Amino acid sequence: MSSYSPAETAEKSGFSIDTLRYYEKIGLLSGIARNASGRRVFSDDDLQWLGMLRCLRGTGMPIAEMLRYSELARGGAETVQERLELLQEHDRRVEEQIATLRIQQEQVKMKIGFYRDVVVCDIAPAGASA
Repeated sequence: MSSYSPAETAEKSGFSIDTLRYYEKIGLLSGIARNASGRRVFSDDDLQWLGMLRCLRGTGMPIAEMLRYSELARGGAETVQERLELLQEHDRRVEEQIATLRIQQEQVKMKIGFYRDVVVCDIAPAGASA
């Protein structure tokens, strides 16, 4: 199993060193090993966990829910149902966000089409400031 310094872990995970410290402080990262001089050493498992945290954070899961998920994950097999429910609820919210973004994207595309027509015609219509 490989081991990584905080700087290497930050680079591989996409989290800053400060975020890694913060996540450890609040309990999102637990059991981080220390070397003989007391410096944190991250494992492949830690990187995999950070990948999951990156995914959850990137999809908008609040830190409080990430903490709950973390606690449940440490709870072992008896918490699988709760983890499933938590992730399903998060997935539902992600689907809603995607649907909202699609609607907003259509609005942007309509405006792009409008401006493309203006450029092609080389005529700036009155009131085309928006």
